Formats: sequence, structure tokens, C-alpha cells
Amino acid sequence: MNHLALLFISNPLTPLEHIARHVLNWLHGTVGLPWAWSIVALTVIVRMLLVPLTVRQIHSMQNLQRFAPQMKEIQKKYKGDKQKQNEELMKFYRENNINPAASCLPMLAQLPVFLGLYYALKHFSRENPSLHPGSLSFLHFIPSIAAHTTTHWGGYVLLVVYVGSQLASSYYMSASVDKTQRTLLMVMPVVFVFVIARFPAGLVLYWVTTNLWTVGQGLITRRLMPKPAAPEKRTSRSPRQDDGDGGGNGAKPDPSGQPPAQPARSNAPPRKVRRKKAGRR
Repeated sequence: MNHLALLFISNPLTPLEHIARHVLNWLHGTVGLPWAWSIVALTVIVRMLLVPLTVRQIHSMQNLQRFAPQMKEIQKKYKGDKQKQNEELMKFYRENNINPAASCLPMLAQLPVFLGLYYALKHFSRENPSLHPGSLSFLHFIPSIAAHTTTHWGGYVLLVVYVGSQLASSYYMSASVDKTQRTLLMVMPVVFVFVIARFPAGLVLYWVTTNLWTVGQGLITRRLMPKPAAPEKRTSRSPRQDDGDGGGNGAKPDPSGQPPAQPARSNAPPRKVRRKKAGRR
């Protein structure tokens, strides 16, 4: 059994940590970036690799937005039978090539990177600085990206930036969901900030960078990609289409074969026509 297999058995997350550590060492030692900017570069690399999944996510969100009225009709029709409702919705998804889970794929794909970076930074704070030479500070207001975010006043500034970027990211990512889910997505960053405050500052920096990428991606998407056309809604005032009777006015023939009734004549008196008098002979 090789060394990687032993590491995986002892801790399944250890290989993720080693991969994140090797990438950071390459960005810092070979490319020459500071440790903090190596995390930013790592985030950009990950998001560039996830572009195909992101495109699928955008198309899925547009399809959900386009077919939202039809899906609401199905939910309303089978409101009393949840099993039948789910069956009809899944059938509707298959017929229209909709994948509701596609919107979660980029986030799920980033989870291994998030976990690997978390353990790498966690061990950074315990190891001898000689194992990772170089400054761990970020923009001179965060002393160490391996320390807890709230150990310095600069970490609180980073948390404020995190909340703002997460709210903006949630705004673009929740365009196709209903009002309740959208409200939940907008409240979650404020609640989650108390949890992420105990994370290493470098991990918060990673999440801020990916949020800013999402915001920029949302702005570009709104400019370049056309909005999906909403399905036409017919009302009682909508004009009838030609039913093939050749008249072009949408009137249907009587099944008995009788010609359609003529419109009622007006009760106004007939117009008098003045005749010219014959000339004298």
C-alpha cells in the first residue's frame, strides 16, 4: 500500500490539503507571488476551470426563469398530491432539458478546494515559519492569513467585504428563484459571518475573491447573453387565430351547415338620397 493510500485512510481530507499546499508552494516559490496573492491566484485558476460548469449553471437558471409560469401551474394543479406533483415536475424537466441541480454544480466543485485550503492554512499557523518562508500578511492590514480572521482589526474589515460581496453574489445567483428562497439567500451571509469569523483569514480571502468573480460574471452575463423569451400568455381579449375556414376572421362554421348569422343592422334611419330634377323641355 503506497503512501497516498495510507494518508487517505488516516484522513480522507489529507490528499486535498496536499494538493492545495503544492499549488500554493508553486504559486509562491516558482511564480513569485506572496502567500496571500497566491490564494487569490488559486481562486482565479479554480474559477477558470469551472467555466464550463458555470455556463451550464447560467443556462439552467435561464430555463428555470423561462418556464417558471408552467411549473407554477403544475404545482397548483397537483397541490394536494405531492408525489404526483413531483412526478409531473420531473417529467416537465426531462421534456424541456432542465436540470435544477446544475445551479449547485460550481459550488459543489469548489468544496474540495475550500476544505484543502482550510487544512493547509490551519497547519501554516502551527508549523515553523522556515517551512513556508515569506510574509503571510495581506495588504499590511492583516498580519497573517493563517490566523483567525478576528485576531486583528483588519480581519473585521475583511468580514465586512465578505458580507457585501456575498450579498451581491447572492443577488445575481438568485435571479430565477422565488421570493422566499431569495430572501433566505440574502439573509444567510449575515448569519454565516459568525461562523466564518473563526476561519483563517486566507480562507475568507478565498471566498471574497470567488464572490467578486461571481459578481463580475453576473454583470458580463447580463450584458452579453440575451434574456429568455417569456411564453406568450393568452387572455380573453387576445385575438383568435385563423381556424382554417378561409375567412381569416376566426369565425367557426355552424356544425349544422347553416351560414353564420349576419351582424344586426343599426336602427338608425336610412340616409335620404336627393334626386336631381329633370330639366324642362
